[in-house]
Amino acid sequence: MKKQSGASPKTDTAGLPRKGIFLLITLSLFWGLAWPAMKISVSEIPPWTFRSYCIVMSGIGILLLAKVNGFKLKMPLHELKPLCFVALFSITGWHLFSAHGLLRMDASRAVIIAFTMPLWANILSALLLKERITSTRILALGLGLSALGILIRPELEAVGAAPLGAVFMFGAAVSWATGTVLIKRTDWNTPTTVLTGWQLLLGGIPVVMGAAFFEPSGISLNVSARAIFALTYIIFFPMIYCHWAYFTLVRIFPASIASIGTLAIPVVGVFSSTLILNESVGISEIVALFLVVTALSIAIFFQKPG
Repeated sequence: MKKQSGASPKTDTAGLPRKGIFLLITLSLFWGLAWPAMKISVSEIPPWTFRSYCIVMSGIGILLLAKVNGFKLKMPLHELKPLCFVALFSITGWHLFSAHGLLRMDASRAVIIAFTMPLWANILSALLLKERITSTRILALGLGLSALGILIRPELEAVGAAPLGAVFMFGAAVSWATGTVLIKRTDWNTPTTVLTGWQLLLGGIPVVMGAAFFEPSGISLNVSARAIFALTYIIFFPMIYCHWAYFTLVRIFPASIASIGTLAIPVVGVFSSTLILNESVGISEIVALFLVVTALSIAIFFQKPG
């Protein structure tokens, strides 16, 4: 590679890491803050309607970003079928399960269960992609299952209670993991940003249909400004900005460094929920959070090749 003259190389080499660090911090912050924002939204906006707005608006926004960046929005026809299948899990399943889960449990507990996703992805990768299950993966899975048990146990012990919130969030995590693994089974020619935009729109079709059937009245005129602000925040920051930031981040840093942002999201989610929603966080939530972050750390930093 030719060495460029002038000051531009210094600007480039110094600027990219600073940009990456900024993206890493904002990614963790905005995705973490999404959890109390989602709880505020689903408390006033019906879940199917809420997710319809999130998915459709963010899908359009991401495709507009792709267009501005010079990408062609047209997808090869042979990629549409596998993308529809992926979207059914990673978009339709994840968004509906998580919305219904947040209706029934605290956001600070929901985010911990949601971020057991990489652990289920490890199991599914072994089953569907024939990847080897290593001892570190087994350890990470055991820690994640322990965290799940800690969070579900109080609801099981409550007289007459059904742990529906935890069950929905578990379904969300497994659905997200399934979509993540399925997307690896296809060699995509479509740019990632374009693929993400279409994935959102395709996965949003059954959600919009469900909203029209189950919630024909849509958003109530009595919905508070707080809920509308939370919905707007979710669309523009966690959905549009964070998807763009993540794809930019993996081009700047190695994947292992980019993954650090994942570790911070449940931490931000738990503690922002306590501050914004006045949710109580006890020893069980703190222990479960520690177990999940430890499990994610093991999965990211102690991977064995093959």
